[in-house]
Amino acid sequence: MTFTIIVIIAALLAGLVKGGLGPVPGALIVPLLSMTMPVSRAVGLTLPMFMIGDWLALPAYWRQWDSRALRLMLPAAAVGVLMGAALLKTLPDDVLRKALGIFTLAAVVYKLGSDSLSALKYSPRDWHGWLAGWGSGLGSALANAGAPPITAYLLLRKFQPICFIGTTAVFFLVVNLLKLPIFIATHVLKAGQVMQIAWALPLIPLGVWLGRWMIDRIDARKFEWLMLALLAWAGISLLLE
Repeated sequence: MTFTIIVIIAALLAGLVKGGLGPVPGALIVPLLSMTMPVSRAVGLTLPMFMIGDWLALPAYWRQWDSRALRLMLPAAAVGVLMGAALLKTLPDDVLRKALGIFTLAAVVYKLGSDSLSALKYSPRDWHGWLAGWGSGLGSALANAGAPPITAYLLLRKFQPICFIGTTAVFFLVVNLLKLPIFIATHVLKAGQVMQIAWALPLIPLGVWLGRWMIDRIDARKFEWLMLALLAWAGISLLLE
């Protein structure tokens, strides 16, 4: 029963992320799933959920992305994905739980400080894009926590909201496609495991719709603080296990 409830929540959270409520809800998915399974399996099962959400989000932001930023970030992201997948497969589960806890708390710290990023005076350099892409690829493969580096980079670049969302949508679509064959080859993602949660995948479009419906009907700040509190609790719990 616990597994079923957590999978339902995870699928809805994956949809909420793509429905416009931002990356914070998505950072909860792997910590929640890891309560009932090894971290590597939780990361693997999260991948098809996010891939469905990626394809649902892409048409809404078609051609609304920054091609130059993507050209800078994606090659480095591929390197990060390879490194993250290697660590995910070789590190013991207790070490992965500590790493996941650190990534989770880092997402909280990043979000709390992100408002000040747009106020900084910033001179972009190509290597900043490479570093952001690598960090996002590594975090995405290791813990499905790749949002903070790319989000910080795009905030500093002061992208317009539509371009911001479109660029991140394409970035994570490509990153997740890169992860798929690697996760299958390393047995992080197995067909039998996906079949165990296949019944919940139709909940992702529902989550997307729910996210869009909630945007104009809830206090976004209060929702964000609730998600941050849950993230902090999950991160601390993982570190103390």
